[in-house]
Amino acid sequence: MRTVLTIAGSDSCGGAGIQADLKTFSALGAYGMSVITAITAQNTMGVFDVRELDVDIIKKQIDYLYEDIRIDAVKVGMVSSIEIIDVIGECLKKNNAVNIVVDPVMVSKSGYHLLREEAKDELFKVLFPLAEVVTPNLFEAELITGAKIENLEQMKEAAVKIHNLGVRKVIVKGGHLTGDAVDVLYDGESFEYLTGTRIETKNTHGTGCTFSSAIAALLARGYTFQKAARLAKEYINGAIEHSLEIGHGVGPTNHFWNLFKKDGCINEPSE
Repeated sequence: MRTVLTIAGSDSCGGAGIQADLKTFSALGAYGMSVITAITAQNTMGVFDVRELDVDIIKKQIDYLYEDIRIDAVKVGMVSSIEIIDVIGECLKKNNAVNIVVDPVMVSKSGYHLLREEAKDELFKVLFPLAEVVTPNLFEAELITGAKIENLEQMKEAAVKIHNLGVRKVIVKGGHLTGDAVDVLYDGESFEYLTGTRIETKNTHGTGCTFSSAIAALLARGYTFQKAARLAKEYINGAIEHSLEIGHGVGPTNHFWNLFKKDGCINEPSE
């Protein structure tokens, strides 16, 4: 079985962070492992507090996994400080990590800042050049590029700017625009578009984590970048369509929607 490692924060209500990542890996047929960078106190109403783990235990988590297990892909999510970013970069380089997907988590849906302001440039400098794919949403792409994004052409311009930071491939997610949810893929040479019908629901907690971890799982399983992106888009659309009414705020997506069909069969990702 192919293996995937998530390096991210813990979400106490289970819809995002490492909990979402591990569910996604399992749903897409990969074995998941986790390195926790921070513990959050949150529910569907918002993020209320964060405790970062010290860099020594983060380093040991990564190194001891690589010492024992072949890791076919890595998803990096919430990394809040310069010190945490640096130790992750050092460990991934030292262990020759492959298929690294970076989801540049910066601010929660409730407005809680998950990446310190002084750590943004370190994220771009240290982890972006290691990444096979970076998956910012529109707000994150604006913070990275310093430019307003209000249409498809500006998404393409942002993808080029992010690629120029050393990233191999970029997916700028268009879920926050109006109309169909169109994502822009850029591999340094050409653009592709992933289009999905907009699903009207408030229950979108963890969509970014889920999408990026789906790409990591599919890259680990040997899919090309383009195919992994298409299948991940299909998977997250289904997870949103079958989202769960849990809590009083923004509920989670349904990570196992593709496994529980009417006939009870477990389904492979469609081609």
